Amino acid sequence: MGQTAADLEPLGASERLHALDAVRGFALLLGIVLHATLSFVPTPTRIWFIQDTHQSLALGLLFYAIHVFRMTTFFLLAGFFARMSLHRRGTMGFVGDRLQRIALPLLIGWPILFELMGLVVGWASGFPNGGRIPGARSWPPVLPNFPLTHLWFLYVLLELYAATLLVRSAVVWLDASGALRAALDRLVAWIMRSPLAPVLLAVPIGIAFFLDRHWISVMGVKTPDQSLVTNLQAWIGFGTAFGLGWLLHRQVDLLRILERRWLWNLLPALVLTFICFVLGGVILGSPGAPKPPVSSETLRQISAVLYALAIWTTTFAVIGVSLRFMSGFSPVRRYLADASYWLYLIHLPIVMALQVALSQFDWPAPVKLAIILGVAIAVMLASYHVLVRYTVVGVVLNGKRAPRAAAPAAVVTGSAAP
Repeated sequence: MGQTAADLEPLGASERLHALDAVRGFALLLGIVLHATLSFVPTPTRIWFIQDTHQSLALGLLFYAIHVFRMTTFFLLAGFFARMSLHRRGTMGFVGDRLQRIALPLLIGWPILFELMGLVVGWASGFPNGGRIPGARSWPPVLPNFPLTHLWFLYVLLELYAATLLVRSAVVWLDASGALRAALDRLVAWIMRSPLAPVLLAVPIGIAFFLDRHWISVMGVKTPDQSLVTNLQAWIGFGTAFGLGWLLHRQVDLLRILERRWLWNLLPALVLTFICFVLGGVILGSPGAPKPPVSSETLRQISAVLYALAIWTTTFAVIGVSLRFMSGFSPVRRYLADASYWLYLIHLPIVMALQVALSQFDWPAPVKLAIILGVAIAVMLASYHVLVRYTVVGVVLNGKRAPRAAAPAAVVTGSAAP
């Protein structure tokens, strides 16, 4: 049967789990694909700063499928790697590392990237179906409203790190015997071993979706990209994932379950995602969508339940597939995993500019998307290799790197990116 999770190298202080590194890079790079598809998604009203002349239902499905699981997977692995880093560095070392790799890129990167994106939006305003997104808040913002843009994940990571350290300190103080932590470990093991694990984990975010009368599945988990006050839905959805990742690092062998069940999670994940996509089109009244036999509110509630299940089955499927097929070291995957953080940080103004440049051409949407991604990724990879990989910027983002000829294959970078 090939390599199984039982054959995975132990997670020591100087070792990396190659499969999870692959998922980390995959999740971030998929974010670039997701944003590149936005100008092609067919919607009744404009949801992006530029709407391409050629819309594509297939690219709409691609956007939707990525949006279902990407950030939940991100935060689960962020929690896993956070605990690994904490135990390698100690509390103060961990805090310093997170401030360097998360807070500093946010503080330095946001004003530069926001200014560049503003210039692109201004350029787009000269085109049909271009300019500020309808309903967007004006500038300057009135706090706590604030356009964190795609860097909101750094802000939420800092919040989750702080909250986790506080909870951990309280548990250590209150649970001197370790009985509470042992019970929690047993609960996590029971959940992960249960065939209903995705159902159990879907309950909190499913309830949040269900109770939000304005929620529709196209939104996914509401991201706090326009406010410094993180909404409750994001805390529930991403906090659950981060906490599970943290606790899974206490019992790494539980990852073997996800590997064994990769196909059993993948099949329902595909079915659930497609059903939710169709229901979303029906609720929004997309052209060609059938007239529903029940009320839109009933469909919204059904979507809330199914979407929550889709989140967790897909997250488990993606991690399981990676453990099953990508546990060995690959220099290409290693390079992309290392580069993915930088690429994701800088990608949005580049992708946006390419979307504007191609928006009026009479070319098929998939061709335009391929050009956008090909040009953007080539430029960004070149910038990573020349400006980041072996420079002080790379040290800030990914830690110190060994010399080019001696870079080890199994060093854990401890990057905040999952």
